[in-house]
Amino acid sequence: MLNGKQKRHLRALGHKLKPLIQIGKKDIEKAIIEETNAALDHHELIKIKILESSLLDKHEASEALSEACNADVAQILGKTFLLYRPSKTPTIILPTADKPAKIDKA
Repeated sequence: MLNGKQKRHLRALGHKLKPLIQIGKKDIEKAIIEETNAALDHHELIKIKILESSLLDKHEASEALSEACNADVAQILGKTFLLYRPSKTPTIILPTADKPAKIDKA
């Protein structure tokens, strides 16, 4: 599960990406899951576009595809969403959740 800092980092990286996968009238099928898995293996972070002909809502589609591919949803914006899954040798380094210790000036 991604924290807010990590999602912001991925959104910044995903801004310039073009959609690699398009979900149309046939919704989420085995072929789309396989294509998404292959894209995630190669790129780690991918943008997916939901076409107007799709019967799925953007939240339903992102949830179904992320569960099927064991990935995290980094962003849902309009008719597109970002999926992230680290590869065996990650190229994207996520910020850690560690916060600096507060110094008490009492």
